[in-house]
Amino acid sequence: MMNTNPSEDNIPAAIQELGRHLYNSHNRYKEPALRHRRFRHRDIVPLIEQLQAKPLFDVQVAGHSVQGRSIYLIKVGTGKTKVLLWSQMHGDEPTATMALFDLLRFFNTSDELEPARKHMFEHLTLYLVPMLNPDGAELFNRRNAFGIDMNRDALRLQSPESELLKHLRDQLEPAFGFNLHDQSRYYTAGYTAHPATISFLAPAYDYDRNINTIRERAMRTIAGMDHVLQQFIPGQVAKFNDEHEPRAFGDNIQKWGTSVILVESGGQHGDPEKQQIRKLNFTAILSGLYLIAEDAYKAFELEGYNRIPENQRHLYDLVLRNVRYTDNGRETLLDIGINRLEVDAPNHLGFYHSSAVEEIGDMSVFHGYEELDATGLTLMPGQVYEQPIGSLDELTTELASGLLKQGYTTIRVRHLPGVLPDPTLLPLNVTGIASIVNHQLALDEPANFILKDEQGQAKYAILNGFMYDLQGERPTLFHGLLH
Repeated sequence: MMNTNPSEDNIPAAIQELGRHLYNSHNRYKEPALRHRRFRHRDIVPLIEQLQAKPLFDVQVAGHSVQGRSIYLIKVGTGKTKVLLWSQMHGDEPTATMALFDLLRFFNTSDELEPARKHMFEHLTLYLVPMLNPDGAELFNRRNAFGIDMNRDALRLQSPESELLKHLRDQLEPAFGFNLHDQSRYYTAGYTAHPATISFLAPAYDYDRNINTIRERAMRTIAGMDHVLQQFIPGQVAKFNDEHEPRAFGDNIQKWGTSVILVESGGQHGDPEKQQIRKLNFTAILSGLYLIAEDAYKAFELEGYNRIPENQRHLYDLVLRNVRYTDNGRETLLDIGINRLEVDAPNHLGFYHSSAVEEIGDMSVFHGYEELDATGLTLMPGQVYEQPIGSLDELTTELASGLLKQGYTTIRVRHLPGVLPDPTLLPLNVTGIASIVNHQLALDEPANFILKDEQGQAKYAILNGFMYDLQGERPTLFHGLLH
């Protein structure tokens, strides 16, 4: 267990040790009521009401959203250093909200980590605002009910949620602020193939990106948090672009005297619901709070912050490399970048996938969560099987397997249900008996292809952006890299 008073020379090793304890014990504190990303305000209200009965926490309704939903402020700790943490300013960025509720369970537990917990309570007073934009969360939408991006409303303060955040900053005058967001999963850590699973930033308070003592404190703390995370996601931590945005809260709160630590939750292979990234948030935030509690962030140099690579948008969900394609009588050798987009279901609680071809050509500087070296393979547009079946009940895996190997990726159905299931749950694309379907390779169009070898045998199928191996008895969903 970490010494609560380590010497400056021992701080990097000690904070790593604490980080390992937090990371390895996260499941103990994980809030079980939040199991997926698309939860709503009504899901967190009972959790907050439970805290009101616990003497450790001071819970109050700090304000209300455009549509009248309560925005809560949860206070814990009695220390002299105030820290304000807010999440889900953007309604579709919920990863850190889950992590904050895990933090609250951690605070309300007594176990072998009690020395670290007690140390934070004695040195810090924490103010947590989970889900600052509950109206946006209701629709899983970035903006609030006015259609305003709250992170571009720090100056005009046209939204009640923005007014509240400014009021809390001015009233509490916290020394540190944690501005918690999600970012696209298509960012990489620098120019590597590694996803930017977590990105940090100490926002710039002016166009010249000057560094005063306020911003420097944030930079040093981030260097310490990065030091912890490298144990778990080596090479997958990045730095968000620090170009000054004069309308943004992070930039302005930094200017107003609070050291702002921006945390962006990006992507991680095999973690679509961001439960692993939630765990990383939990570990990083608590490690940062511990560093602040003891002023131990001072042990980390600015060079540690500057070494973090800037995130780049260099990732795709699926990259096909060196595939042959014939168009207008000309054979070309292409790389193809495909992304799977999330489309809201009607109730906004779920989603289905819709694929798009987003790059064609030389993709040697780009990477994929999944990649196939298609050397020797030829891409053929998927065909439509014109003999319709009566209903989806007739669409068996055996039927689909046989059609895929013949080059068909879509089948017509006479009686389609009013709401189709997620295409990823079907072994073929389905369409009505009269619809016009074109699966030619084109930018911004869906990805439905067959990859054939030199003997004309179908080896792989791309269905709505997902790749299936056709070389066994049944199609197998492909994950990872294949060279």
